[in-house]
Amino acid sequence: MKNLLTAIILVSVAASAQTGYNITASFKPFSKGYLYLGHHFGAKKMVVDSALIDSKGQATFKGKEKLPGGIYLIVNPQKNTYYEVLMDDKQNFAVSGDTADLVNSIKVSGSPENDLFIAYQKSSAEKYKHLQQLNAQLAKARTKKDSTLIQDQVKQVNKSNQEYRDNVVKKYPNSLLAALFNTLKEPVMTGRLAEPKTRQDSIDAYQYYKKHYWDGVRFTDERLLRTPFFEPKLIKYMEQIIPQDPDSVKEEADWIVLYSRANKNMFKYFVTKFTSDYFYPKIMGQDAVFLMLFQKYYLTNQVDWFNEQQMKDINNRGYSLMANQLGDVAADLRLLDTADKERNLYGVTAPFTVVCFWDPDCSHCREEVPKLDSMFQAKWKAQGVAMYAVLVDSLKADNPAGWNKIGAIKKNWSSFITEHKLTDWIHVYQTPQMKAEDFTNKIPSPRQLYDVYQTPTLYLLDKDKRIIAKRVDVYQINELIQYKLKNTKN
Repeated sequence: MKNLLTAIILVSVAASAQTGYNITASFKPFSKGYLYLGHHFGAKKMVVDSALIDSKGQATFKGKEKLPGGIYLIVNPQKNTYYEVLMDDKQNFAVSGDTADLVNSIKVSGSPENDLFIAYQKSSAEKYKHLQQLNAQLAKARTKKDSTLIQDQVKQVNKSNQEYRDNVVKKYPNSLLAALFNTLKEPVMTGRLAEPKTRQDSIDAYQYYKKHYWDGVRFTDERLLRTPFFEPKLIKYMEQIIPQDPDSVKEEADWIVLYSRANKNMFKYFVTKFTSDYFYPKIMGQDAVFLMLFQKYYLTNQVDWFNEQQMKDINNRGYSLMANQLGDVAADLRLLDTADKERNLYGVTAPFTVVCFWDPDCSHCREEVPKLDSMFQAKWKAQGVAMYAVLVDSLKADNPAGWNKIGAIKKNWSSFITEHKLTDWIHVYQTPQMKAEDFTNKIPSPRQLYDVYQTPTLYLLDKDKRIIAKRVDVYQINELIQYKLKNTKN
């Protein structure tokens, strides 16, 4: 799903139609073959055009539709190196240079945006050369005083570079280069925020950094998508800067999408990016972000760029998450035990209930279920924990074709329970008849209610059957139970 969704965005944002482009490129020593025109897209690089090098050593890229703005690449015939140009409104220009010394030989005519870019590149190259010299001196410094003097010079060079960028932003605020500099800029802290000494200083420094992280960056500027800077900045913010609890991540994703609404392609990018990242998230509970998007945008028909199969997958995932969010009361389960007596989940009275969806034929289950029982016998049983184990095989038995399989399924199930002495657990299953009845009455299946797409799937519920944790292993469940018990006593 992740790669597929990314591919959809790459196609959708590359189709901006205006008046066309005409870009002539000439780079020594290339005199034959093709030059290629591409652009950045996050960590990816996309080729959008190619042009044959003529007898004059020139290649001309032409198109009837204007290219969307961003940092573009003119790639050599061997496709192993490239030169970057800025693509903005003026798309009729020429660029030339010598690959032996591109920084000093590069020339562009007809593009004021690239004049700014080239001037910055030359200034930056000079400062980089100076920094290299200073770092070499620092490595040889013998005294602390010498090191301090050199470090001060390094700071001054970096300060000068930032002042250059700030000046561009001030003089040309709507330029692509200004947008790039704003994206690259980090919040600057001074005083106690720069050198926090107390816990409150650290808290204030963090809050200041977070508040000013996006200063100058417009979530409606789609040119940023075709740069190598914007997506890493977004990833850093979502994964490192903000708290990782589901509510915080959901809140941040929500306002970012809302701010992007004025630009269709940015809206499309953020919805797709967050759908991809939180479809099957790395951190428990963060699927709440995808569910928020699903309810707010997919179910209201505001997403129209996926094909039928993709929308089917998205809908199935969305509906499978509605009943099992952290903190919600888990759905009741109307199932039968090994003696074919009804044993509903809500009928279980315990301070904690571990719900385990498993199959005796699942190799991973055959390893994990005995581990669960070992922990149950060693600790949980004495602490009043209840084990509610659901046979997934019976949930997959189709009606009526699966009816004749249920006997063999139950036999295999009972044998595993006996062999591993899981007699202190509550074992339940669903008959094909019960499944058919639920289907007729439009009652969601246990697999949908608990988002069971692999086995074993484990949930930890509190005494009120609220979901404490989901999709966790035996050791994580144990840590949570012990933590909850300890804090309850305190």
